[in-house]
Amino acid sequence: GWSGLVWAGLGWSGLGWSGLVWSGLSYNCYQKAQLCEARLADRPEPQAIMRPLLKTCILAISLTGAAELPDVEALMAELRALRTELASQRVRLEAAERHEEERRLQSMNFTEYVNHIEFEQQRERLTKLETRSFSHEGAMDSIWILLCGALVMFMHGGFAMLETGCCRMKNAQNVLMKNMVNVCVGTLGWWICGWAFAYGSEGNPAGGFIGVREFAATGFLTFEEGEVVPLADGQRQSKALQWFFQWAFCTAGATIVSGGVAERVKSPSYAFFALFMAGFIYPVVAAWTWGGGWLSKFQDVGFMDFAGSGVVHLCGGTAALAGTVVLGPRTGRWEDPEAFEPHSLPLVVLGTFALWFGWYGFNPGSTLALHDAETGALAAQVAMNSTLSAATAGIVVFLLRYAMLKKYDVGGLCNGILAGLVSVTAGSANVEAHSAFIIGLVGAFVYQGASMILVRMRVDDPVDAVPVHACCGAWACFAAVIFDWGEGMDYYHGWKAWKCHRNANKTGCMPGAAGKGLLAQCVFIITVVLWSGTWSTIAFVVLRRTGLLRVSVEVEEMGIDTMSHSPPKAYQMEGPGGSSNLIMSA
Repeated sequence: GWSGLVWAGLGWSGLGWSGLVWSGLSYNCYQKAQLCEARLADRPEPQAIMRPLLKTCILAISLTGAAELPDVEALMAELRALRTELASQRVRLEAAERHEEERRLQSMNFTEYVNHIEFEQQRERLTKLETRSFSHEGAMDSIWILLCGALVMFMHGGFAMLETGCCRMKNAQNVLMKNMVNVCVGTLGWWICGWAFAYGSEGNPAGGFIGVREFAATGFLTFEEGEVVPLADGQRQSKALQWFFQWAFCTAGATIVSGGVAERVKSPSYAFFALFMAGFIYPVVAAWTWGGGWLSKFQDVGFMDFAGSGVVHLCGGTAALAGTVVLGPRTGRWEDPEAFEPHSLPLVVLGTFALWFGWYGFNPGSTLALHDAETGALAAQVAMNSTLSAATAGIVVFLLRYAMLKKYDVGGLCNGILAGLVSVTAGSANVEAHSAFIIGLVGAFVYQGASMILVRMRVDDPVDAVPVHACCGAWACFAAVIFDWGEGMDYYHGWKAWKCHRNANKTGCMPGAAGKGLLAQCVFIITVVLWSGTWSTIAFVVLRRTGLLRVSVEVEEMGIDTMSHSPPKAYQMEGPGGSSNLIMSA
């Protein structure tokens, strides 16, 4: 300030060497003055006082001579440029401060009572909780589906026991082997191409027909920077989890065929058909329906088959009918019917209970999730409906058989229970309890009537697979629409379970949806029967023409166990000392 003015005056009046000294000091003063003016730019009050003094200092410096100081005009230009840049930076800083203030005010308006810092903390905690909750929901779904899938797999034990008990003792070992081979071969078929055809296009089969990706489970996992990523973003369930559950359904459908062709089919030929069934016939049906194909969108409401009355049981039962017709009856079946009675009712009963138990994975597990209260309630509703229908159909068939035979028929009771389970499987998630009772009641008559028709037509079905699975499966598909718990006969719930199908504008329930659903079911049933029946017939006819389908008459008479298995008997019939020790009998 004042010191700069004094030094400038002294520099101006100095002579000789002293003049040069004073001039150097005055130049230093000039630089300080320049810095001073820059620092005072943001102080409006001192500017009015100090600016004249600075100008006087600069004037004194300029009088010392151009040879002794830098170009004053250049320095002034530089000063003006610095001032311009400073003003520009001030504008940007003020804009940034205003933007930050607006954001702070917006945060205050959103939270109302939480300040900005607390809001950010709460948001971070909420994000962590949502991530943890999503992970826990996925874990619950995985536990549920793995458990239910294991129950469905356990049904193979029930099929094996039931089929073995219904057949003659001399073929028991062959029946057991056939059921185990069915699971193993069916698993390979499902892995190689079955899953890819059914679900490989993630709910959008090519042209609405079949999937075209994920053969042999390729693409189930993602590899990123040396790490394995099991789940895609936003997914709760892994592909492996879905593969496992749907595999259990696929192999169950193939096992149905085993009962219809028992005691006269060659084991290698049946293994080939099981591979064909699990790798092609069933997966295509699954692609059209559960895989998001054309039947799932038919008539805007799509088909309705919650747990597989049509997709699994009708498909497998139709294939069983094709097999038993092409094979023909067992030798002597209609000449000596009593010789073909079940050899072990204990195994039949054990198998029935195993199947009933496994059905609680088959039906309730078809919720495919269990991470919220509504889904849990739906699974419970499904379990209750399944239980009521099974019990009703079992006791009705038992009473019908007693009325006809005047004797108790335990085998009829067992098949009646299975008929009730199949009858309610399609609609178990969209009917009330009293409807499940009626469905089981009607299902009992459907089973008994179909069984009597097959006998009259001389169609040899050793375990009544066709009446139980095909006929009751078709009835179940109709019942799922007829007894839908939508209000009256107009509104329709179907796959929506607790909610109705909505209008296109989502403003209310869709009127006439039940009629559309019934039409969709008719098309669904016809399609499954034609697809499964046609390809199964082709496969069995080709095998028969090549002589690979049926065992010889000699093998039938001696028993497949004796002729083809080691050891030759499923049961040891002689105890110590050679005495008879029958451990399994009808």
